[in-house]
This record gives sequence, structure tokens and C-alpha cells, in this order.
Amino acid sequence: MNHAKDTARRTRVAVRAFAALCTAIAVTTGLFANRASADPAFEPGPTARCVAEAEIASPRRKGLAVLDCAGRAAAACMATPGGDSTIGMMHCLDAEWRFWDRRLNLAYAARMQAGLAEDQEMKSIRATTGSIASALRDMQRAWIAFRDAACRYEQAQWLGGTGGGPATLACHLHETARQALKLEGWWAQ
Repeated sequence: MNHAKDTARRTRVAVRAFAALCTAIAVTTGLFANRASADPAFEPGPTARCVAEAEIASPRRKGLAVLDCAGRAAAACMATPGGDSTIGMMHCLDAEWRFWDRRLNLAYAARMQAGLAEDQEMKSIRATTGSIASALRDMQRAWIAFRDAACRYEQAQWLGGTGGGPATLACHLHETARQALKLEGWWAQ
């Protein structure tokens, strides 16, 4: 329980520390005269529009095409000035990761609220079913551990190279998007 949260926190801190270190190196070496103007432009529109189109195409949220939406905004951001550098890529990927993380947190909160209500209803009729809220919490904790392990593996493949930072953020982005979509009701039984 605490190990998964601690691992997730350490991974986020390490990735952000790497991004901060890259920024500090770039600024101190004069790579960017004005860091604020060098940040590529992130706009979540391409990803949000893609998900909206997928919902129209599959109103019952059964299709897998929605998975192709993850990364669209980051890709558009990386195509803007400054987005093709390692630091720029990390900025773009981190911005979209945060977009998906907000969606995941909102979906999780809604599912938890519904699960607690269902658990209360089952308790009121003295049903002997397992707790939906507990199962959701356990699933989410296990998913966090899986995501972190999968992304550490992704990073390890770069053998310490500069592509490891963007690869790790891309992994977090895609895994978080998949989980957010699942909690939003895609692929429900």
C-alpha cells in the first residue's frame, strides 16, 4: 500500500528532477536565453478532440481506437518551436501526462463515490458481497505499481541515455491514459 504510493511519488520526483536538471544545464550553458519563450506550446485540444470523436464513433465506449488519442497533444506540442529537443519533449509529454492524470483522478473519484454508495446499499439489505470501493482501491494501487514497474523498464532500455527521460514520461502518459479511459467506462462489461 504505502510502497506503491512511495514508488509512484519517487518516480514522479525523479522524472521532474531530471527535467529540472536538463533545464538548469540548458539555461546555465546559454542554450536558451529566455527559458519561458523556449517552452514549446502545449494545447490539449488534439487529444481531447480525438477522445470526443471516439465517443461519437463508439457511444458504448467499446472501441480501441480511443487508445490512439493518447499522445496526440504531446506530438503536436513537439512539432512547435523548441519541442524537438529533449527538454522540449519532456515538457510536452509531462503536460499531456498531467492532462490524463487529472482525468484519471476525476474518474477514480466518481467510481469511488459510486462504489461507496453501492456498498452502503448492499450493507443496508445485508448482502454478503465484497466491497466495490475496496476492490477499486486495491485495483488502483496494483495498477500504480504496474505502471511504475513498466515505466522503469522502459527507462532502463535507454541505458542512461538522454532518451530515457522522454521515454519514461511517454510511458507514464500512455499508461495513465489507458487507466483513465478504463475508469471513464471504456471497455466496460
